[in-house]
Amino acid sequence: MVSEAPPFWWTKADWRAWSLAPASFLYGKISGRRLAKARRVVVPAPVICVGNFTVGGAGKTPTAIALARAAMQRGLKPGFLSRGYGGSLDVTTIVDPHHHRAGAVGDEALLLAREAITAISRKRVEGAQRLVAEGVDLIIMDDGFQSARIVIDFALIVIDSVRGVGNGHLVPAGPVRAPIAEQMRHLSAILKVGNGDAADPLVRQAARAGKPFYVASLVPQSAPDLQGQPVLGFAGIADPEKFYRTVEALGAKLVERRSFSDHHYFSDDEVADILADADRQGLLPVTTAKDAVRLAGGHGSADQLLQKLRVVEVDMIFDDPHALNRIIDSAMASYRQRRLSESRSAA
Repeated sequence: MVSEAPPFWWTKADWRAWSLAPASFLYGKISGRRLAKARRVVVPAPVICVGNFTVGGAGKTPTAIALARAAMQRGLKPGFLSRGYGGSLDVTTIVDPHHHRAGAVGDEALLLAREAITAISRKRVEGAQRLVAEGVDLIIMDDGFQSARIVIDFALIVIDSVRGVGNGHLVPAGPVRAPIAEQMRHLSAILKVGNGDAADPLVRQAARAGKPFYVASLVPQSAPDLQGQPVLGFAGIADPEKFYRTVEALGAKLVERRSFSDHHYFSDDEVADILADADRQGLLPVTTAKDAVRLAGGHGSADQLLQKLRVVEVDMIFDDPHALNRIIDSAMASYRQRRLSESRSAA
C-alpha cells in the first residue's frame, strides 16, 4: 500500500492524475477484486474496523480510542489491533507503552496502547488471536478495511470533511484505495469529521445505499494555554494543515510551521533546527501527540525539544452522544448472529 500522498492527490485532477489513469485502472481492478473476494478468518470476538477510503489520515486513531473508551464504560475489555506501521518489529507483539519505542512498534500503536491492550501484527489474524488469548472481548482494528483477512462485524469508514477523497482517483493517480462503489458495499457506516462539505457527496451516496452516517469533530483536550502565544508548529502527519488550524483555533500566533511526511522520524539536524529557530525568534514549539511519541526515548536535542514543546492532544467527539454505543451494539449483534449461524451450520 502506498504510504505517502503526493500533494497533487488533494487538488483538482490535472495532467499528473490523468497520465496515471491506466495504472489506476489496473490498481482498481486488483484492489476491488481483493475486497470483494477476500476469504476472511472468523475470530471468537466481535471486530470493529476503523478505516478510510483513502491513503492518509482522516482521524482513524482518535476514533478507535473513542470507541475503546465507550466500550470500557460498559464493562467490556477492548483491545486494539494495529499493523504497527512505521515500526521495525515483524512479529506479533503486545505493545508496552512504558518500554517500547515508536521505532519498534509504530507511533499509532503507542498512542493506542496508552488506552487499552494493543497488539501489532503484520498478520492481523495472528494479532486478533493474540488479543482473544489476552481476554479481549471486543477487537478494534485500526485500519485494514481493504486488506484485513479477518471477518469484520462493523466497518466504520472515517472521512475528513475538508479533504474528502481528494481528486477522487485511485492509487497511483489519487489517494483512493479501492473503487468507491466496492468500498460502499462493504462498509457499515461513515463518520464525517469536521464541518466542511468535501465529504457530502459520499455521505449522500451512503445514505442512498441505506448506510448510516455519523458526524464528529476533533476537539483539543484540556488544551495548553496557547492564547496569544507566538509558536512554531511542526507535524509529521498525513494532514499537517489540520493540526495548524487547530493550533490557530486555540488562539496561538502561528509564526512558523514545519511540515514533514506522515510517520516521519526526526533527524538530529531537524530537531536542532527546530530548537534553534524557536529560540532565535522566541517561539514556543508545538506539535501533535503522534509526533511527540516519535521523539520520546531520544537523547540530546530530541529530549531537549520534548522538554520545551507543548503537545496538543485531541479527542474525537461525536455529535450524537449515543453513536458510539450504537456502533458497539451493532458490532456485537452482528457477532452474535454469526455465531448462531455457525452453530446451526455445525448442527
